[in-house]
Amino acid sequence: MREENRNMSDDELVGLCLKNDVRSQKVLFQRFAPKMMGVCLRYANSSMEAEDMLQEGLIKVFEKLKMYSGKGSLEGWIRRIVVNTALDILRKNKKMKFNTSIDEVEYSLKKEQYIIEELTANDLMKILQTIPVGYRTVFNMYAIEGFSHKEIAEELGVSVSTSKSQLSRARVVLKGIIEKNDLI
Repeated sequence: MREENRNMSDDELVGLCLKNDVRSQKVLFQRFAPKMMGVCLRYANSSMEAEDMLQEGLIKVFEKLKMYSGKGSLEGWIRRIVVNTALDILRKNKKMKFNTSIDEVEYSLKKEQYIIEELTANDLMKILQTIPVGYRTVFNMYAIEGFSHKEIAEELGVSVSTSKSQLSRARVVLKGIIEKNDLI
C-alpha cells in the first residue's frame, strides 16, 4: 500500500471509492479484509466457507457504500455488514440448530468467563470452529460482536430464551474443551 493511501482517512477513502477510484477501492479492501476475515472465521466451519462469507460481505460493502453516513467508525459499519452476511449464509445453508430450551440449561458456571478472557485469539478461534454452529453463532454475536439477546433473537429468528440457552451451552462446551486440553 502506498504511503499516501495508508494515511488517508476513512472518510476520504469512502469518498474516492464512491467516485469509482479503483486504487482507493483496493486500499479499502486491503485495509479491512484481514480483520473481516477474522470475523468470518469465527462464524464459518472452514477457511473456505469464511472466504466465501468475506467475499459476499465485501461485495455488499461496496454496493452499500453510498449508505455509509460517516457516523461511527467505518470498520464498525463494515463489520456489521460482514456479520449479517455470514448469518445470512448460515441461515441459507440451514446449518444453525436452535432447539434448546432455557429450562434445560444449568447456570452453575462462574469462572468460564474469566477462562475465555485469558485465551489467545488464535486458541479461541480454533476452539470456536469445533463447537456446534448454533452455539458458535450466538457466542460470537453476544460475547464478541456485542449484540443483546433480543437483537440475536430478532436476527436469527429465535426466542430470547433460546439465545440465552445457546450462549450458556456454548460456554459449557468451551469450558469443557479448555479444561480437557489444559489450555490455562
